[in-house]
Amino acid sequence: MHERTVKRRRPAFLGVLLCNILEWYDFVIYGLLAVYLAGAFFPQQSDTVALLATLAVFGVSFVMRPLGGLILGGLGDRKGRKPGLVITAGLMGAATFAIGILPTFEAIGLVAPILLLLARLVQGFSAGGEWGIANAFLLEVSPEGRRGFSTSFLSVTVAVGSGLASAVAAILVSTLSPESLKDWGWRVPFLIGGSLGIVALWLRTGMVETPVYGPVAGRATSTAEVLRLIRRPSLTVIGFTMHWTVCYYIFLVYMPLFAQRHAGLSAAQATWSNTLALVAIILLVPLIGRLSDRFGRRPFLLCSCLLVLMMVIPAMWMIVALRSFPLVVSMQLLFAVAIALYSGPAPAVIAELFATPDRSRWSAVSYAIAAAVFGGFAPFIAVWLTTALDSPLAPAGYVVAAAATSLLVVWNMPETAHRPIS
Repeated sequence: MHERTVKRRRPAFLGVLLCNILEWYDFVIYGLLAVYLAGAFFPQQSDTVALLATLAVFGVSFVMRPLGGLILGGLGDRKGRKPGLVITAGLMGAATFAIGILPTFEAIGLVAPILLLLARLVQGFSAGGEWGIANAFLLEVSPEGRRGFSTSFLSVTVAVGSGLASAVAAILVSTLSPESLKDWGWRVPFLIGGSLGIVALWLRTGMVETPVYGPVAGRATSTAEVLRLIRRPSLTVIGFTMHWTVCYYIFLVYMPLFAQRHAGLSAAQATWSNTLALVAIILLVPLIGRLSDRFGRRPFLLCSCLLVLMMVIPAMWMIVALRSFPLVVSMQLLFAVAIALYSGPAPAVIAELFATPDRSRWSAVSYAIAAAVFGGFAPFIAVWLTTALDSPLAPAGYVVAAAATSLLVVWNMPETAHRPIS
């Protein structure tokens, strides 16, 4: 590869990663502040009902992800990766800033949760397009034999953005009084994320198009041919993503709430434990992505599914029974390893299953469907199962079902690590 080409690609590579961090910071901070949002935007006759309503809004936003993948991902396939990535950055920044300035239920009544829902729908639409376009971009600028390593940084940015959100939440709950958090403190992270959207737009306007996309730009394919080409990889991605997205949203979004309600941890302890788990994921994912380039993707994916299947029930039981902060940290670190084993090779697998003309749109749509159906509603399902079955261990059954399904999919899917991309 020519030195000039490498120099041009590095800023684009960094631009995608930095902006994706902001995308996921904006998206995850909502889940971490769900308790305070419930108090601000919903009636307070019942704390559980208000929390369920807040988590339902979190989940409903995922319904927009497939639509975002279809429209914005389609733009990425038709017009290029850059235009789609610029639009997703602008939409996410605007919606996040809007949440930070919305009036509360006390001020404007039922209009408040409606406006919150609209902002979350825009965030979901943006995130649905973001993932597929960014993943296609990273794959297509990767050096030969390093696709797993390069695309693993997409998972790193998700963890960094989530970790940044977790750290900001931890700082807030550690420094502000509960009254201040309830009154105005919850707005601060959203205003920060929205303001950084300007930086995201600036970075992405300087990107260059990928070399793989250029030769296929504008290539026309019949609808019947597209459906034939994408049917099998799309179904594979949906089943493949179940374990990944359920683990992520149960162990990194729902777990802080679980630790507070069922293990007696303070809000600060729960959020700092979450942050440590995310740091572990950030450190491990690139290593595992690189190893998957050498040894293949499937061994690491299978290990992740098996680890979760073996450990989720005893781990959650110990957390509830022993009610220990060090134990919660240890269990979250264990699940962080399982998530990293999957997150390292997973982005490359999803992108490698599709051809270049369809990669941005259909990888985004397939991933978004799985994330919407199985991941986005995971915190809501966890709270609902706990209430319906009167057991804090009930969410473990949901995790087991997802891990078992993805295990079967991974076992039967092809190894993609050493296949050339088309």
